[in-house]
Amino acid sequence: MPRGGGGPTIDEVAAAAGVSRASVSRVMNGHDTVSPDVVRRVREAADRLEYRPSRLARSLSLGRTNTVALVVPDLGNPLFQKILRGAMSAAAGHDYRVLVAETVEAALDESAVALEARQRCDALILASPRGTDAALRALLPQVEPVVLVNRQVPGLDVPTVRVDHASGVRGMVDHLVALGHRDLVYVAGPPSSASDAERRATLAEARERFPGLRVATVPGGSTVDEGYRCADAVLATGATGVVAYNDLVALGLLARLGETGVAVPGDVSVCGFDDVELARYAAPPLTTAAVPQAELGRRAWQLLHDRMARGADSRPLAVEPEGDVVTPAVTLRGSTGQVPPNRRLAVSSTNRAGRAITTPGDVRPSWAGADDGWVLDAGDGGVLARCSRGDDLPGVHSPRPFLHPVRSLAGVAMTVVSPVDHRHHYGVSTAVADVDGTTHWGGRTFVRDRGSTLLANHGRQRVAGSSVQDAGATLRLDVHWLDEHGGQQLAERRLLTAVAIPEVDAWALRWDGELRAGATDVTIGSPATNGRPGAGYGGMFWRLPSGTDADAIGPEGNVGEAVHGSTAPWVAVRRRDGDAWTTLVLVQTAERPDPWFTRVGDYVGVGPALAWDAVRTVPAGGSLTTDVVAAVVDRRLEPADAADVAALAVARLAAARAAA
Repeated sequence: MPRGGGGPTIDEVAAAAGVSRASVSRVMNGHDTVSPDVVRRVREAADRLEYRPSRLARSLSLGRTNTVALVVPDLGNPLFQKILRGAMSAAAGHDYRVLVAETVEAALDESAVALEARQRCDALILASPRGTDAALRALLPQVEPVVLVNRQVPGLDVPTVRVDHASGVRGMVDHLVALGHRDLVYVAGPPSSASDAERRATLAEARERFPGLRVATVPGGSTVDEGYRCADAVLATGATGVVAYNDLVALGLLARLGETGVAVPGDVSVCGFDDVELARYAAPPLTTAAVPQAELGRRAWQLLHDRMARGADSRPLAVEPEGDVVTPAVTLRGSTGQVPPNRRLAVSSTNRAGRAITTPGDVRPSWAGADDGWVLDAGDGGVLARCSRGDDLPGVHSPRPFLHPVRSLAGVAMTVVSPVDHRHHYGVSTAVADVDGTTHWGGRTFVRDRGSTLLANHGRQRVAGSSVQDAGATLRLDVHWLDEHGGQQLAERRLLTAVAIPEVDAWALRWDGELRAGATDVTIGSPATNGRPGAGYGGMFWRLPSGTDADAIGPEGNVGEAVHGSTAPWVAVRRRDGDAWTTLVLVQTAERPDPWFTRVGDYVGVGPALAWDAVRTVPAGGSLTTDVVAAVVDRRLEPADAADVAALAVARLAAARAAA
């Protein structure tokens, strides 16, 4: 058995097996000049003594390390992590280990990193090298044996395994064109990336295959942050379909589009490339060109192992001039859809995002069914709002139907979903923090004497029926409020009616909700009623995107969060988005309005509070009604103007209901 001083030695194994020390060494180093009987005796003795040969000693003896290095440009990219995993699993079967080195997308440092890695290992795999052809021609002979992944160098006979990027991009373009898209934008990769050049060439070829197809290009990169930062440039092109350099760029783009109120795929379809693990869990799940990433690593190892077995100076066998090629498979998910019926929101001029501005006199809002819910058509093919069922929201966000995106007539986003500050905020919805102990707000629950706590008490609002009424002006939803166990707490009839107010460059929405209890009383509370003063939120809640110079005003001259807690009949939130000013005016038509919950500092959101500082009870068989009118205006309103718009919106909506 192992000794306390460091374990058994090779001499002890030799004595136990009854063979020489040299025979043990040959067996452990895998030589085939040893008889099967000796191999068996040595292995049995080594297992019995728990002998493990020193890898350092063996390296010195054999003149090799039994390690290879994988050099990648960005280890944070899941693609390269999967290539590493594939290479490691394949190499382990040959008693080799794989070390990894990263160049951090620095093409100028690549040769130095590769040379240093090669000095420590027996061979090298270069994955997606960023160096020029000339730099690689100088480097590769110095690091033999070597295999390239996702790169070929003309004139050099180096084993290569690569992805057919052209085939993947071609599949993405064909998919988007089949959906009706004719305005595309490519979010480019790193300038030093050879696969980026291959993608660009394929997109140029697509213009020839599809006459009339427009493909713009914006600078991007290879990371989530770079995808996030280029979103405004993508929107400025006016394209309806996006082909991103890779999935990480696409994921960053999706995050920013969601924050700015752009619906994917309702307004813009987005495609990625690679099919990293996170792609299927994005919101919405990402359409992409799926690359068998681990298979790239396994194939690279096999080519490298064959190269090492024949010697570095031998020519590679069974390697075609184009290399070992892997073809991506188009994987369709929720981030791509039909091109909007009218990709423009406007008919006359354009706003800063490249969208046309709707002529107010042409607006005749009308609800219609859509795959994911309902759409409020502006009357000219543009979209003013979408209503989603909310069935696919995470359970911890208290799934519920919601409006998003909501836009002004000029196309400015007026809602945001799942922002980074409060992931459980979803556009415009009825969200209540405490219904008989169940949260229909999402996120953490405030518990007296404990504070904000994440509990498993998230309810669900499920649309049980729907209809479009009043010649399309009204959407009726029958909503069942279910507790965390699936039991029904409330039945709601919700009416959403929209009208145009062209004389003030606005449109308006009336949100009527009637909550009816069943056989028992139902109590409605809030963090305030559970011990957190000033946090009486819960009810119809409108979450807006962040904006410059955002503030709130009321009829009594109160400004900013001074509006918070007031019982004024209306409040208005003004915000600047770039050069565009908008005002959201919310009106309560009840004789005794509920207090307003208003935020314009850390985030921008507003709505009437059902349980501001006291629990509200819906008696058994009884009901609780809410009636909120919202006007969306494309300019900054002063208090007197906001009051006029509030009165006009209420009157216009009442007239629409009466006429129907």
